Amino acid sequence: MESEDETRRLIVQEQSDEALQKLLRAGLRPGDRVLDAGCGPGFISGMIADLVGPTGHVTGIDINPDRLAEASRLNAQRSHTRFLKGDVRTIELPDGAFDFTWCQFVLEYLPDRRPALAELIRVTRPGGRLVLSEIDGFGLGNWPFPPALQESCKTFIDALSQTGFDFYVGRKLFTELRQAGLVDLRVHLLPQYVVAGAADSRMIQDWEIRFAALEPVVAPAFANREAYQRHCRDYLRMLMEPDTLKFAVRLVTEGRRP
Repeated sequence: MESEDETRRLIVQEQSDEALQKLLRAGLRPGDRVLDAGCGPGFISGMIADLVGPTGHVTGIDINPDRLAEASRLNAQRSHTRFLKGDVRTIELPDGAFDFTWCQFVLEYLPDRRPALAELIRVTRPGGRLVLSEIDGFGLGNWPFPPALQESCKTFIDALSQTGFDFYVGRKLFTELRQAGLVDLRVHLLPQYVVAGAADSRMIQDWEIRFAALEPVVAPAFANREAYQRHCRDYLRMLMEPDTLKFAVRLVTEGRRP
């Protein structure tokens, strides 16, 4: 999913995320030291920085240098932010460095989440909170959902799952955090999108970017490249159908390090 178009897509997605803004307001306090793990282009990092204020501090890490550059540019006027190249599986920061650790849309990409979860817990101070926001069944909440399109979506999901991507990671994190020893666990169900009728141009472009970026990985699972592109066209046609409901959810799981 790495491209200039993907960076622009992430910025638009973050800027329109009102439900997420409400959740962050409820969990953050002025003066908190915060890690945004997998910060992307940095819009949410900036929102967090505004919430914790100048007595707090936000560190954003991301594996993509282009997104780090964008995050630094977007937050240039916020002196209490910094952005570092880093991998959530091996965070090169001290133990217990943060009061609040935030990670969104990262764990779904990892075939083995255990090292990343261990690191996110390690850098959160005792008594601090870890908050994970992830998809669950993304792109499959559609009705009517033609059987042929359901079948090609299964091919799409199976192919992407072979890379280690987990379409259902959201529902699994409560158990994984509980087993890792976190306490005071809570789970929030938030809408990713709800579209009753035809999707708007932003959502259509969102999916076009995804389909183009994933073609090298997913298309070989189809009979040929044309079959993959036909699946994409059929899915986009379904999104534009005025009689169809489309929805997706995310699960936000939070817990306290004892």
